[in-house]
Amino acid sequence: MDAAAVTLLLLASYLLGSIPTGLLIGKKMGVDVRTQGSGNIGATNVARTVGKKVGVLVLLLDALKGATPVALFAALDLDGRIHLAGPVDPFLVTAVGLAPILGHCFPVWLRFRGGKGVATALGVFLVVDPLSLGVGAALFAILYGAFRIVSIGSMSAAIAIPIACALLGRPLPVILLAAGGAAIVVGKHHGNIRRLLRRSELRV
Repeated sequence: MDAAAVTLLLLASYLLGSIPTGLLIGKKMGVDVRTQGSGNIGATNVARTVGKKVGVLVLLLDALKGATPVALFAALDLDGRIHLAGPVDPFLVTAVGLAPILGHCFPVWLRFRGGKGVATALGVFLVVDPLSLGVGAALFAILYGAFRIVSIGSMSAAIAIPIACALLGRPLPVILLAAGGAAIVVGKHHGNIRRLLRRSELRV
């Protein structure tokens, strides 16, 4: 791919990720989620402030924002699977996967104040490495079941996925994508970390 095509692909991936799904749906339901609950525009706060069914819808749509660019990238790479040995730069998958996560977390439309990237990262890894995602999802389920605190499960799952990728021998671009995604997700949970330390974190 030439530089123009790469730039267009990355920009489109970022802009797709930057669509503030939770905010838009919340406002459609008469609620500005930025002023309710934790103030976050992601699925967890939508579930908390608008309703769990709406939260699930936002989760699915945010995941789709991550899955779509990577699936399109895969369509360019041989037979529709990401081989990282086809006619495109293998490290492009790292950039294409990170772009929608960054878009969700730092949307240009909201002065770069977005969600925490968990659902969008889920969509990315549903396409890139479902097995490593499964490891993270299992850990999330265990910890959420034990504590009923989404942030504990989300951060633990984010950290577990790059470790799983490395242990499973995934290619370096995929490991870098997982590590970069984990860094963004954990970094965006800085407020949750402070509340966890104060034992005032909200439950769902």
